[in-house]
Amino acid sequence: MNRRLRHLVLPVLLALAGCTATAEPPEGAAAPARPERPSPFADCATLTAAPPSPAATPGGNPGDRLPELTLACFTGGTPVGLRDVRGPAVINVWASWCPPCRKELPAFQRLHERAAGRFQVIGVNSRDSRGGAQSIGEDFGVRFPMLVDQGDSFEHALGRNAFPLTVFVDATGRIRHTDSTGALDDARLAELVRTQLGVDVTT
Repeated sequence: MNRRLRHLVLPVLLALAGCTATAEPPEGAAAPARPERPSPFADCATLTAAPPSPAATPGGNPGDRLPELTLACFTGGTPVGLRDVRGPAVINVWASWCPPCRKELPAFQRLHERAAGRFQVIGVNSRDSRGGAQSIGEDFGVRFPMLVDQGDSFEHALGRNAFPLTVFVDATGRIRHTDSTGALDDARLAELVRTQLGVDVTT
């Protein structure tokens, strides 16, 4: 008798106290979305606009143009056609799982800061997870614009299969040099920017 009474009284007491055992969401209601962390990378809207003070391109035969390929921007918005990217530009292809890529990323961020509008530094995150790229960008304070190549379309179009990979593009949109020698440091980057793009970033 006491047990039966408890089963009858307990729901009444819970209702009076405003308690419910397990609140089920209304049928068809979506679960609350987890807030997405803000991207550490810059927006890509400026990539197809010429830098304020484009540098003169050193003499020599022009190379191939960037491939006719469209990539998404890490921050969203309108995808970017590589043929529309305005040079001069330094394009770094990287992935969070690649140790040499992680080693050189801080040097590319410093190069971005020293560019001072004379050329663009652009990242292409390739064959990577969004979470991995996000974490590396946050850890290393990477702030330049980041494109996303979920496969290896960019490398394939260039006939390359290496990480990291850096492409130097002149003011006419032609590829001057492609480097796949390994992690680049500040001195080597400064030398390549001077010889390939005609810009001195040592001061």
